[in-house]
Amino acid sequence: MIGVIDYEIGNIGSILNMLKKLKIPCRTVAKPAECFECSKLILPGVGAFDQGMKKLAEHGFVEPLQQVAAEDQIYVLGICLGAQMMTRGSEEGELPGLGWFAADTIRFFSRDTTIKAKVPHMGWSDIQIRKESPLLHPGEEDRFYFVHSYHFMCDQPEIVLATAFYGYEFAAAMSAKKLIGAQFHPEKSHRFGMRLLERFAALS
Repeated sequence: MIGVIDYEIGNIGSILNMLKKLKIPCRTVAKPAECFECSKLILPGVGAFDQGMKKLAEHGFVEPLQQVAAEDQIYVLGICLGAQMMTRGSEEGELPGLGWFAADTIRFFSRDTTIKAKVPHMGWSDIQIRKESPLLHPGEEDRFYFVHSYHFMCDQPEIVLATAFYGYEFAAAMSAKKLIGAQFHPEKSHRFGMRLLERFAALS
C-alpha cells in the first residue's frame, strides 16, 4: 500500500488518481501514525519551501518521517517541493529541510546570473540517467514534466540519479538507499510517469 502524505500542500488528488488508474493500492495519509501502516510513501508538494516545512511540522509528520528515513524502513518518493524538502535547506527560505540528502536547494541561475533563460523552468524536458536504478533504465526514452524555480545541488555525484538541462545541467532526481527525490512531476508525465510509478510500486 502506497501512502500519499496530505499536509495541505499541493494537489495529492492527481497522484492518487494516477495510482488508481494503474491499479496500484494507495491511500491518503492524513495522520502521522498512518505513515507506519504503508509499505511505501510519497511526499508531494507545490509551493514555498518554508511553508512546506511548517505544514509538515504542524501536522506532526516530521518525526515519523525522520524515523522512517533513519531506520531505512520503507521507500519514500519525494516529488517537486517534497523532494526539495529532503535536502538540507533552500535559498527560497530560512527553515532547515529534512536533511536526508547531502544537497541544498538553489534558485535557477543564482550562481550564474549571465544566463537569461526564464524562471520558472516549465514544461517537458528529457532526462539523462546518471546511475543504475530500478526506476529509470538507460536507453529508454524518458521525458518528464517540470514546473520549478529551484533545483537540487548535490554534494556528491553518487546521489544524482538523473539530470536535465535548462540553461545548464542540473540534478533532476536523487536517490540514496530507499530515499528518492524527483524534481519533475510523474503524475503529470503521462506514460513516462506511469512507468516510473509502476516501478516504484514494485520496489521491495
